[in-house]
Amino acid sequence: MQRFVKIGLIQAHHDVDGHEPVEVHKVAAVEKHIGLIREAAAKGAQIVCLQELFYGPYFCTEQNPKWYAAAEPVPDGPTVSRMRDLAKELGIVLIVPLYEMEMPGVYYNTAAVIDADGTYLGKYRKHHLPHVQAGPAACGFWEKYYFKPGNTGYPVFDTAFAKVGVYICYDRHFPEGARILGLNGAEVVFNPSATTAGLSEYLWKLEQPAHAVANGYYLGAINRVGWEAPWNMGEFYGQSYLVNPRGEFVAVGSRDKDEVVIGDLDREMILEVRNLWQFYRDRRPETYGAMVELLP
Repeated sequence: MQRFVKIGLIQAHHDVDGHEPVEVHKVAAVEKHIGLIREAAAKGAQIVCLQELFYGPYFCTEQNPKWYAAAEPVPDGPTVSRMRDLAKELGIVLIVPLYEMEMPGVYYNTAAVIDADGTYLGKYRKHHLPHVQAGPAACGFWEKYYFKPGNTGYPVFDTAFAKVGVYICYDRHFPEGARILGLNGAEVVFNPSATTAGLSEYLWKLEQPAHAVANGYYLGAINRVGWEAPWNMGEFYGQSYLVNPRGEFVAVGSRDKDEVVIGDLDREMILEVRNLWQFYRDRRPETYGAMVELLP
């Protein structure tokens, strides 16, 4: 396989007021992101990842059954079908985070992975669901109102350009899944997010470079930008980035602009770092049993 792979990360503001019907949100956001995907492809991106729940606002700031109508089957819903056509047209791999309906009343926070020929490779469902206070207005993240915890494990997808893993937003606080993605063969892990200024912003550029170093892979962190009405719960602070296995920032986005962030993955660096540190060789899994016990 080729040594260098060009990665594209898309961060964007959601432009539609939350009072509007669900379909208005989806149509506007999908069209906007298709334009940004085309821009990424024109800049040479071979693997492109969108932000968490890309086709709407971060509606988890409220408990409103209206948003259940945003969920779609995966892979047979209209958004994944359209993105499959786009991936095939552009010859790129797409990671598409969206709201999944497994069956009526059963919903997941999901990312679909689509290969460069338009083939649907599979999905990752967000495992860790927060119920925390964040932002200047101390609004709640009511994810457990909308989603079941993920049940897909930590799959790695062998795409046309690289072996891809996915973690979603709050997952990033948990090193266990990040390690499993590396053990499953990931060369790059994407973390599409919707995270606001305040409580955990200082962790944004701390935890994920640490995952990259500890596991010898690249990590693409994606965050939306701006404020979303009518909640205005906090500023989505952008700063999407690609970090390499040394923990160095390859490319970083702005804080407040719609942007396509482009950076290169270097396979030789992955091999070099893994041979240098040998964290997988020196693991002691036989000593980790307490980690999976239900301790107080």
